[in-house]
Amino acid sequence: MGSVKAIQCCAWFLGMWLLTCPALAQPVDRPSVEQPTIVNPARSPQAQDVQAVFNDLATATVVYLGETHDSAADHAAQLQIIQELHRRNPRLAIGLEMFQRPFQSAIDRYLQGEISELELRQQTQYDRRWGFPWANYAPILRYAKEHQLPVLALNTPAEVSRRVAQKGFDALSQSDRQWIPPESEIRTDSNAINDGYRQFLRPLYDDFHQMEGSSNSFEVFFLAQVLWDETMAEGVANFVRDNPDHQVVVLAGQGHIVYGYGIPSRVARRVQGVQEFGQRLLLLNPSDEMQSETEGAMQSASSGAIADYFWFSP
Repeated sequence: MGSVKAIQCCAWFLGMWLLTCPALAQPVDRPSVEQPTIVNPARSPQAQDVQAVFNDLATATVVYLGETHDSAADHAAQLQIIQELHRRNPRLAIGLEMFQRPFQSAIDRYLQGEISELELRQQTQYDRRWGFPWANYAPILRYAKEHQLPVLALNTPAEVSRRVAQKGFDALSQSDRQWIPPESEIRTDSNAINDGYRQFLRPLYDDFHQMEGSSNSFEVFFLAQVLWDETMAEGVANFVRDNPDHQVVVLAGQGHIVYGYGIPSRVARRVQGVQEFGQRLLLLNPSDEMQSETEGAMQSASSGAIADYFWFSP
């Protein structure tokens, strides 16, 4: 994989990981009109019909919106997409990487009008545990409250991920384990998905450690990364099984979505047998470098490309 620009996506549990994403597809011109430009990287760099894309997204059980966490354009696009999909299907849920599992009850209380937005921010420890501007996600939460849409806190508690990254599963207490899938479901064995994921993550890990990280240290890091993805995937899959009439829109960093390595493939594994299950991967405002990387890319779980769609905001 070529050198790529850092995007904020994976490994928040190490405190400062900014991962980068290679890609498929040719760069496209951004028009000066109000409509977004949407490209299918597996097929053509030509712009797709926006309404046709929304019609396609509406057929999926789960839609992933891969963001750069500090991009205002990405968050505006997320709200627009949620509104459009909600218009097509009122049974919509929103899954958020930005909130950790122990704080689901605070989100539920906010949606029910029992606590204020400020109290939600405080009770979820948002500023300490996520830290990107609250204004990025507040309009989405307000929309969910106004329309009584379920919101899912998907992420692993930061302290649990950190302990796994440092010392592996043996460092976890029983109380830690209540927030993550059973150890047997956290898959790091050699297969097409995990081998590709290792290829994707290893150069980033080496760059961060100036090539001084050992293979064993990388494997512990990889375990922690997969723990994060498996935890979020379990939350999505559980909701899908319990609410088969709902569509789920997942907001997460691009590194958890590209090629289907992170969350999507692990959701698909958990919902085998669910009828008419489908997923779509959409990357918001990918960089030129992300678009132009075409060699050696592993196939996505959904389309055979890095994602099903690139979205460029006007």
